[in-house]
Amino acid sequence: MKSIGVIVGSLLMLFLGASAEGQTLVIEVGKVYASPDAKPLSAATILIRDGKIAAIGRHIAVPTDVNILRCAQCAAFAGFWNTHVHFMEPKWGDAAKLPAGQLSNQLREMLTRSGFATVVDTGSDPHATTALRQRIESGEVTGPRIYTAGLPLFPPNALPYYVRDLPPELLSSLPQPKTPAEAAEAVQRNIAAGGDISKLFTGSIVAPNQIVPMPVDIAHAAVTTAHSHHQLVFSHATNLPGVQVALSAGVDVLAHAPEVTDGLSDDLLRQMTQHRMTVIPTLKLFSKDSNIGTIRERMKHFHDMGGALMFGTDTGFLIDYDVGEEYRQLELAGFSPKDVLAMLTTVPARRFGVDRQEGRVEVGMNGDLTVLGGDPIALGSRAMTDVRYTIRRGKVVYDASATP
Repeated sequence: MKSIGVIVGSLLMLFLGASAEGQTLVIEVGKVYASPDAKPLSAATILIRDGKIAAIGRHIAVPTDVNILRCAQCAAFAGFWNTHVHFMEPKWGDAAKLPAGQLSNQLREMLTRSGFATVVDTGSDPHATTALRQRIESGEVTGPRIYTAGLPLFPPNALPYYVRDLPPELLSSLPQPKTPAEAAEAVQRNIAAGGDISKLFTGSIVAPNQIVPMPVDIAHAAVTTAHSHHQLVFSHATNLPGVQVALSAGVDVLAHAPEVTDGLSDDLLRQMTQHRMTVIPTLKLFSKDSNIGTIRERMKHFHDMGGALMFGTDTGFLIDYDVGEEYRQLELAGFSPKDVLAMLTTVPARRFGVDRQEGRVEVGMNGDLTVLGGDPIALGSRAMTDVRYTIRRGKVVYDASATP
């Protein structure tokens, strides 16, 4: 159970966030897509009131004295999700005290300028991330909705080699449970610190050519504890043994495509679909690897077999915030713009259990929108980089025309 302090803090965030949403916004665009597969409504107006979509149509009554965004060539979609980010750069370390404007600018450069209204932090210092989230929800800082994993769990004595440059105090706090009981306790600590999901390294790269799997009983204990709190569990699996541990333990989401593709047979991909496992490809991360073609092919085949994919970039670990390469790699893999839009909208909303409020542009849904300068279904997936507005709960969190 979450502590009383966390519960009270969450209620305060909701109250403050609701007060910030008491506004009306009108968007007039060339096309509105209710979902990636829907036929677009042309020359449409969207009315958002108190954070919810109140009306959509060609001839709706527009209140006077309200903010109106007009873009005749633009296309509007449900707010984009990035389901794999990190707030691990030093600039986030003092998120509780940094000036609000500075944090808003950092969030714009990293996330909202790319259309992300919701992001999933798959592992960062929870003190920084929860402070950042609280300031966003209060309306003090302009940014996306943040889900967070808190601190990931690692196999015993098997931290990845690439995290060893983290600050010593953070490095020493990374959980490496040696028993199922310790794994359950680590998950409970993350929940108490405000974690929304859990993250396991079921395949930890301790050296460039050495991968250590998490013991199945430890992974299973972590998953069971997280699921008892209705949390999704993400896994960094890396290779076949890591995927097998994730499958045996009941992990919900692979945070990356497995980068070591040996043994990723059709049979294994079929098992993943049967277990309703979702995958975040993060192809940009592997774009310079010699086997990127195989990684792309395996992800497309998984999708064609009925597997669910969500969009994610590992932004924050990758400090190049440009998302164009991810779209390019997805296009090279053979994914259509509609496929990619589903990864950005309907699939994550459904996977996170919020598809009654988010993921589609319909009356009654949350007023989260991403407005693009053109229609990517006609122009191709890389048109998704042309973000004109990012809107969260009826608040403009990114406006391209107002950005230097």
